[in-house]
Amino acid sequence: MPQRSPVQLEKTLHYDFKDKALLERALTHTSYANEARTPTGHNERLEFLGDSVLSVVAADHLFHQYDRPEGELTRMRASLVSEEALYRFAQQLDLGAYLRLGRGEELGGGRRRPSVVSDAFEALIAALYLDGGLETARAFILPFLRQGTTAEEDYKTRLQELVQREPDARLEYRVEGESGPDHAKHFTVGVYRNGVALAHGEGHSKKAAEQQAARAALDKAKQ
Repeated sequence: MPQRSPVQLEKTLHYDFKDKALLERALTHTSYANEARTPTGHNERLEFLGDSVLSVVAADHLFHQYDRPEGELTRMRASLVSEEALYRFAQQLDLGAYLRLGRGEELGGGRRRPSVVSDAFEALIAALYLDGGLETARAFILPFLRQGTTAEEDYKTRLQELVQREPDARLEYRVEGESGPDHAKHFTVGVYRNGVALAHGEGHSKKAAEQQAARAALDKAKQ
């Protein structure tokens, strides 16, 4: 996979960094810095800061979105900011393609390694925070959190449980639309019960669109 220019990532983010070095550092893995002939910064410190910024934004989002006890909110936040979730978010940006990796990490598939890519996602959050402030970082993070799935907010599972009350009912999710470049796909998905459309949803991944379709179907069922 050829390394992409950070300029393309700025276009994807719709954000022009004032300090280009911040973005470059966020995309630099320790393996690259260790192999460089001259002292080169890497993204570990940014990862630390980004993790904290992400946690604050996620906590604020969940606090205002859900009237739940502390323990439930803590579990929901953990699910939203897990390595698995961050890796899915990063894939939507094709973030791995922009990383600067050492030769060994490159040959070992580092651009697709969840730990490497999710850490870079946190470093990117920190770079946005340092360059543009908390609101810039928040504007970047919130769309991902809103499409993320928490253990308590799995709409597909809840819809399946509802439909299973009818022994002969069967659910099916169909991709009905796909647009955008590979690094910024947009999907439209319909959910059907025994071939009859219940609702549609949209998202930057098939999974996110399915969740939104299930959520819409649940909302209709309440009416």
